[in-house]
Amino acid sequence: MLRLRIVSPEKVEFDGEVESVLVPGTLGSFEILNDHAPIISSLEKGLVEYAIPREGKRQLVILGGFVEVQKNVVSLCVEKEITEDEEEKNED
Repeated sequence: MLRLRIVSPEKVEFDGEVESVLVPGTLGSFEILNDHAPIISSLEKGLVEYAIPREGKRQLVILGGFVEVQKNVVSLCVEKEITEDEEEKNED
C-alpha cells in the first residue's frame, strides 16, 4: 500500500492510502506501485489517476508540478486546473 499526498497552492487535494498512482511525467506517463524505487520527477499538464482501496479510481487534472516517491510515500505538488465551479466559489 502507498501513502499519497497531493498538494496544490489552494489546499491539500488528497491525503490517504492508495494502491497505485498514474502521473503525467515530462517524458511520458508512469505508474507508481508499492515498493517503487525512489524518484523525483517533473510533471506536465495531464491526468493524475489514483486507485483507492474499496472505492475505485479517482482523477485530477493538473497543469504541471513535481512528484517524489520514497519508502512507499508519494508526494505530489501540483498546479491544479481550475473548474468553473471553483472559479465561482473564489469570486464570492
